[in-house]
Amino acid sequence: MFLNNNPQLGQFATTVVDWQRKHGRSHLPWQGTQDAYRIWLSEIMLQQTQVSTVIGYYSRFLGRFPTIASLANATQEEVMPYWAGLGYYARARNLHRCAQELVENWNGRFPASAAEIASLPGIGRSTAAAIAAFAYRERAPIMDGNVKRVFARYFGIHGITTQQKTERILWDTAHAALSAAPATLDMPAYTQGLMDLGSDCCARGRPDCMRCPLQATCYAYLNATQDQLPTPKPRKSIPERHCAMLILDNAGLVLLERQASPGIWGGLWSLPKYDDAASLQAACMAWGQAGTPAHRMAGISHVFSHFKLHIEPWHVPCGDPIIAEPGPGQAWVPVAELASTALPAPISKILEGVYAVPNQ
Repeated sequence: MFLNNNPQLGQFATTVVDWQRKHGRSHLPWQGTQDAYRIWLSEIMLQQTQVSTVIGYYSRFLGRFPTIASLANATQEEVMPYWAGLGYYARARNLHRCAQELVENWNGRFPASAAEIASLPGIGRSTAAAIAAFAYRERAPIMDGNVKRVFARYFGIHGITTQQKTERILWDTAHAALSAAPATLDMPAYTQGLMDLGSDCCARGRPDCMRCPLQATCYAYLNATQDQLPTPKPRKSIPERHCAMLILDNAGLVLLERQASPGIWGGLWSLPKYDDAASLQAACMAWGQAGTPAHRMAGISHVFSHFKLHIEPWHVPCGDPIIAEPGPGQAWVPVAELASTALPAPISKILEGVYAVPNQ
């Protein structure tokens, strides 16, 4: 590892801070605050999600849940529409559960140390450190995906970054870099600077080394190994699944099903799903629509973290209004209310093709 041979270790953090103040991001909605709630919300939303996508969700979420107490006092059904479309829905469920724990056990306020924050539901070690650094200026190092890339390249840390041995080296290096930094280090600027470097100069595909303030002493740049660090994960084939989904149009109402929680789309509303078109047709018969023509729409595919789902939507405009009550977990939802219903992004896209429902 390059750490022990790097004469600039003591300058690493201050170099990052200087760069961040001149070139980093400083006008995002969640910056310039020491409100741990707002910082926490942004950190959770930014996991696996682009900044440009998060901005709108962040503002809408705060407009509805401006405080920890308001989030804790809401039901999960009230929370999920404000997360629908962001994906990784366990984040929203954990967010809600964490707010309730903060109200119950911490007087509705965040604890003041990274170690205590990390004990809360849905908050990992790096996220806890980021909250503590931004809200309380604690000297706690972060290590998210972007920062792992910066450290792996700069310090020459080989090994798959999600493996325990490599992660331990990365964390030890992060602590060493902070220990070598001056006591007056601006922790919010340092923390934000690492994030900005990882998403800007030290991007995954095409690192812009000419703009990077760490270039002169970067292991990867000096050894031309930018494309080898971080160590690539072995490629694994992603399992593929297929299903048919029913758009049962009942005089301006659409049949939806609430998805079980926990689950991929837990707490959200989706279209009834079937293993194949034959099963879907059988369901139509059960609704008394055996003679109604079903229109097959263009299929869509959606990639989850562990598999790829191919959806074959079928639109069935009912001939006569259906007066039967929906089954357990089902509901007839007016088309006019679909835009405000907690729908997963691919379901919004399917319904947009039929009803021009805005895709959240």
